[in-house]
Amino acid sequence: MAVLESVVVPRNSGRAFIVKKGQRLRIAGRTVVDFVVFNLHDLRERFDQARTKTNQAKIFISAGDQLFSKLNNALLTIVEDTFKEGKHDLQKGMCSKKRFELVAKGMAKRVFAEGVDMNPQRPEEIPDHGCWENLTEALKPWNIPAEDIPSPFNIFQTMKIDPDTGALFDTMIRPKGEARVDFRAEMDCLVAASACPQSGRGEAIRVEIFDA
Repeated sequence: MAVLESVVVPRNSGRAFIVKKGQRLRIAGRTVVDFVVFNLHDLRERFDQARTKTNQAKIFISAGDQLFSKLNNALLTIVEDTFKEGKHDLQKGMCSKKRFELVAKGMAKRVFAEGVDMNPQRPEEIPDHGCWENLTEALKPWNIPAEDIPSPFNIFQTMKIDPDTGALFDTMIRPKGEARVDFRAEMDCLVAASACPQSGRGEAIRVEIFDA
């Protein structure tokens, strides 16, 4: 496949890309990536966590599964997934400056399965922006308001879910080396990816687009 675009997205920043129907999109890295998708020709149609889970009757998706829009149309199909250490997340939203502040003040929760509190505690430790701000900035050229950015597909973010109580636990499970998720576009799409700050532990990611 010919590479049409290859971009390194620095830690705690975001970028948006146009992916045409039939083209392949690759997200590669070792860190959490907050990822959203829109129908390029109708930006009101956007990725939906609930439709994606319900239409496939599962909360974890991988190769062979699809990302659906709120209108129940397939946006992207996962054609390859090399993340074998854990599973991608369809439960959580995205981090933001306010979210970090709420957790630090005890007004919101973030619990780690390993029992180690990795949350920033002191004001100087709290990132001044997160994935919410990164995606908002990346999508500005398309005039997409912050409130219209959907809850993301969190790539490389493994969550533990208590089957009885539904409690959500963050984990430290990440790819040991660079992993990748490849998607095939089922329509012309606008996509945006944020290299999550992970409370200061995040890394850069690579986004590539290949021809059809």
